[in-house]
Amino acid sequence: MSLTIRNTTLSVIQGDLTELEVDAIVSAANDKLWMGSGVASAIKTKGGRIIEEEAIAQGPAPVGEAIVTTAGNLPSIYVIHAVGAEQGAKPSRDSLAKCTKNSLLRAEERNLKSIAFPAIGTGVAGFPVEECARIMLGVICDHLKGNTSLEKVIIALFDKGSYLSFSKVLDEIKANL
Repeated sequence: MSLTIRNTTLSVIQGDLTELEVDAIVSAANDKLWMGSGVASAIKTKGGRIIEEEAIAQGPAPVGEAIVTTAGNLPSIYVIHAVGAEQGAKPSRDSLAKCTKNSLLRAEERNLKSIAFPAIGTGVAGFPVEECARIMLGVICDHLKGNTSLEKVIIALFDKGSYLSFSKVLDEIKANL
Protein backbone atom coordinates (compact mmCIF):
# COMPACT_ATOMS: atom_id res chain seq x y z
CA MET A 1 0.00 0.00 0.00
CA SER A 2 1.60 3.27 -1.09
CA LEU A 3 1.04 6.85 -2.08
CA THR A 4 3.32 9.27 -3.93
CA ILE A 5 3.47 12.86 -2.73
CA ARG A 6 5.53 15.09 -5.00
CA ASN A 7 8.64 12.93 -5.52
CA THR A 8 8.38 10.80 -2.39
CA THR A 9 6.78 7.39 -2.00
CA LEU A 10 4.99 6.79 1.31
CA SER A 11 4.40 3.09 1.95
CA VAL A 12 2.70 1.06 4.66
CA ILE A 13 4.08 -2.46 4.94
CA GLN A 14 3.80 -5.42 7.26
CA GLY A 15 7.33 -6.40 8.22
CA ASP A 16 10.30 -6.12 10.54
CA LEU A 17 11.59 -2.56 10.83
CA THR A 18 15.03 -3.79 11.92
CA GLU A 19 15.60 -5.61 8.61
CA LEU A 20 14.93 -2.68 6.29
CA GLU A 21 17.76 -1.25 4.22
CA VAL A 22 16.97 2.44 4.63
CA ASP A 23 19.08 5.40 5.70
CA ALA A 24 17.35 5.60 9.08
CA ILE A 25 14.85 3.68 11.16
CA VAL A 26 12.86 5.32 13.92
CA SER A 27 12.67 3.90 17.42
CA ALA A 28 9.85 4.75 19.81
CA ALA A 29 11.66 6.32 22.76
CA ASN A 30 11.07 7.61 26.26
CA ASP A 31 12.63 10.79 27.63
CA LYS A 32 15.45 8.85 29.33
CA LEU A 33 16.26 7.14 25.99
CA TRP A 34 16.45 3.70 27.62
CA MET A 35 15.60 1.00 25.09
CA GLY A 36 13.50 -1.31 27.24
CA SER A 37 10.76 -3.10 25.33
CA GLY A 38 8.86 -3.40 22.07
CA VAL A 39 10.44 -1.84 18.97
CA ALA A 40 13.27 -0.30 21.00
CA SER A 41 14.18 -3.68 22.46
CA ALA A 42 14.20 -5.31 19.01
CA ILE A 43 16.45 -2.54 17.68
CA LYS A 44 18.86 -2.90 20.62
CA THR A 45 18.87 -6.70 20.39
CA LYS A 46 19.64 -6.78 16.66
CA GLY A 47 21.73 -3.62 16.42
CA GLY A 48 23.72 -3.87 19.64
CA ARG A 49 23.96 -2.00 22.94
CA ILE A 50 26.01 0.75 21.28
CA ILE A 51 22.73 2.24 19.98
CA GLU A 52 21.31 2.61 23.51
CA GLU A 53 24.64 3.83 24.90
CA GLU A 54 24.82 6.58 22.26
CA ALA A 55 21.19 7.54 22.90
CA ILE A 56 21.54 7.74 26.69
CA ALA A 57 24.66 9.89 26.30
CA GLN A 58 22.44 12.50 24.57
CA GLY A 59 19.65 12.35 27.13
CA PRO A 60 17.45 13.00 28.78
CA ALA A 61 15.52 14.45 25.85
CA PRO A 62 12.35 16.56 25.91
CA VAL A 63 9.10 14.79 25.04
CA GLY A 64 8.33 15.41 21.37
CA GLU A 65 11.99 15.66 20.37
CA ALA A 66 14.06 13.20 18.32
CA ILE A 67 17.76 12.36 18.62
CA VAL A 68 20.03 10.44 16.26
CA THR A 69 22.51 7.63 16.86
CA THR A 70 24.37 5.21 14.66
CA ALA A 71 22.60 1.94 13.85
CA GLY A 72 25.15 -0.55 15.14
CA ASN A 73 24.75 -3.89 13.37
CA LEU A 74 21.50 -2.97 11.60
CA PRO A 75 21.34 -2.51 7.81
CA SER A 76 20.34 1.15 8.26
CA ILE A 77 22.88 3.93 8.87
CA TYR A 78 21.06 5.73 11.70
CA VAL A 79 18.46 5.19 14.38
CA ILE A 80 16.28 8.20 15.12
CA HIS A 81 14.88 7.99 18.64
CA ALA A 82 11.43 9.64 18.66
CA VAL A 83 10.57 10.69 22.22
CA GLY A 84 6.84 10.07 22.46
CA ALA A 85 6.48 10.17 26.25
CA GLU A 86 8.21 10.29 29.60
CA GLN A 87 9.47 6.96 30.95
CA GLY A 88 6.43 4.87 31.97
CA ALA A 89 3.87 7.34 30.59
CA LYS A 90 1.51 7.24 27.63
CA PRO A 91 2.14 9.54 24.66
CA SER A 92 -0.32 12.31 23.83
CA ARG A 93 -1.61 13.30 20.41
CA ASP A 94 0.65 16.36 20.56
CA SER A 95 3.78 14.43 21.57
CA LEU A 96 3.22 11.87 18.78
CA ALA A 97 2.84 14.63 16.21
CA LYS A 98 5.94 16.45 17.46
CA CYS A 99 8.22 13.42 17.67
CA THR A 100 7.13 12.31 14.18
CA LYS A 101 7.84 15.79 12.77
CA ASN A 102 11.16 16.04 14.60
CA SER A 103 12.20 12.60 13.29
CA LEU A 104 11.58 13.85 9.75
CA LEU A 105 13.56 17.02 10.50
CA ARG A 106 16.52 14.98 11.81
CA ALA A 107 16.44 13.03 8.52
CA GLU A 108 16.37 16.29 6.54
CA GLU A 109 19.33 17.69 8.51
CA ARG A 110 21.36 14.71 7.28
CA ASN A 111 19.97 14.89 3.73
CA LEU A 112 18.67 11.32 4.02
CA LYS A 113 16.77 9.68 1.17
CA SER A 114 14.86 7.01 3.11
CA ILE A 115 13.36 6.53 6.56
CA ALA A 116 11.16 3.88 8.18
CA PHE A 117 8.86 4.36 11.17
CA PRO A 118 7.06 1.97 13.52
CA ALA A 119 3.66 2.80 15.03
CA ILE A 120 5.04 5.00 17.82
CA GLY A 121 3.51 4.46 21.25
CA THR A 122 1.05 1.72 20.33
CA GLY A 123 2.83 -1.18 22.01
CA VAL A 124 3.55 -1.15 25.73
CA ALA A 125 2.43 2.50 25.99
CA GLY A 126 -1.01 1.51 24.67
CA PHE A 127 -1.83 4.46 22.39
CA PRO A 128 -4.74 3.52 20.05
CA VAL A 129 -3.36 2.29 16.72
CA GLU A 130 -5.85 3.97 14.38
CA GLU A 131 -5.45 7.31 16.16
CA CYS A 132 -1.68 6.91 15.92
CA ALA A 133 -2.03 6.21 12.18
CA ARG A 134 -4.06 9.39 11.66
CA ILE A 135 -1.54 11.50 13.55
CA MET A 136 1.63 10.03 12.05
CA LEU A 137 0.39 9.78 8.46
CA GLY A 138 -1.04 13.31 8.67
CA VAL A 139 2.28 14.76 9.85
CA ILE A 140 4.26 12.77 7.27
CA CYS A 141 1.97 13.78 4.39
CA ASP A 142 2.14 17.46 5.41
CA HIS A 143 5.92 17.24 5.57
CA LEU A 144 6.19 15.62 2.15
CA LYS A 145 4.18 18.44 0.54
CA GLY A 146 7.16 20.75 1.12
CA ASN A 147 10.73 20.51 -0.09
CA THR A 148 12.33 17.31 1.16
CA SER A 149 15.41 15.19 0.62
CA LEU A 150 13.33 12.09 1.35
CA GLU A 151 12.46 9.85 -1.57
CA LYS A 152 11.03 6.97 0.43
CA VAL A 153 9.11 6.91 3.74
CA ILE A 154 7.98 3.55 5.09
CA ILE A 155 5.70 2.72 7.98
CA ALA A 156 6.71 -0.84 8.94
CA LEU A 157 4.23 -2.65 11.14
CA PHE A 158 5.01 -5.97 12.73
CA ASP A 159 1.45 -7.20 13.32
CA LYS A 160 -1.42 -7.54 10.87
CA GLY A 161 -3.88 -5.49 12.94
CA SER A 162 -1.62 -2.44 12.97
CA TYR A 163 -0.91 -2.89 9.26
CA LEU A 164 -4.64 -2.96 8.50
CA SER A 165 -5.29 0.16 10.62
CA PHE A 166 -2.52 2.17 8.93
CA SER A 167 -3.58 0.91 5.48
CA LYS A 168 -7.17 2.01 6.12
CA VAL A 169 -6.04 5.51 7.09
CA LEU A 170 -3.70 5.74 4.09
CA ASP A 171 -6.62 4.72 1.83
CA GLU A 172 -8.71 7.53 3.32
CA ILE A 173 -5.91 10.02 2.71
CA LYS A 174 -5.57 8.84 -0.93
CA ALA A 175 -9.32 9.23 -1.44
CA ASN A 176 -9.18 12.83 -0.24
CA LEU A 177 -6.26 13.97 -2.42
